Amino acid sequence: MNDAHLHIVVNHFPIIGTLFGLGILIAGLVLKNNSVKNTAYVLFIVAAVFGFFAMYTGEGAEEIVEDMPSVGKAIIHEHEELAEQFVLALYATGVFALASFVASIKKFRLAKLLAVVTLLLALVTAFLSKDVGTSGGEVRHTEIRENQPITEGGND
Repeated sequence: MNDAHLHIVVNHFPIIGTLFGLGILIAGLVLKNNSVKNTAYVLFIVAAVFGFFAMYTGEGAEEIVEDMPSVGKAIIHEHEELAEQFVLALYATGVFALASFVASIKKFRLAKLLAVVTLLLALVTAFLSKDVGTSGGEVRHTEIRENQPITEGGND
């Protein structure tokens, strides 16, 4: 298994974990249920860990695919730039999720404030996840690229 394969294996969880965590955190806040909120916090922490592995394997994956036909360095560079923004937001969300988790378990006064900060960070991270996920898909899935060349004759 090379870095490109590992990258494909781990790169989905940071996005999916963020989206599920966001929904679960909103439900926990609406229901005022600490167990539900704690579940979201754990998802954000795990998503951040997977985000680290996605970034780590991304460099090796880049070396493998950048010279393949229909890929190119420009599309990978765009994906890498978006991934760097996303993972920074994801790390911040993970750190605040950890603080929120501890505050919730210890019943600290700051637990509510930390939950709101975690929610706001998760919203930003979820927003960034769309672009990084789409750009990652565009690396090998030319059919989803906006500026794909139009060819005559197609494969009917």
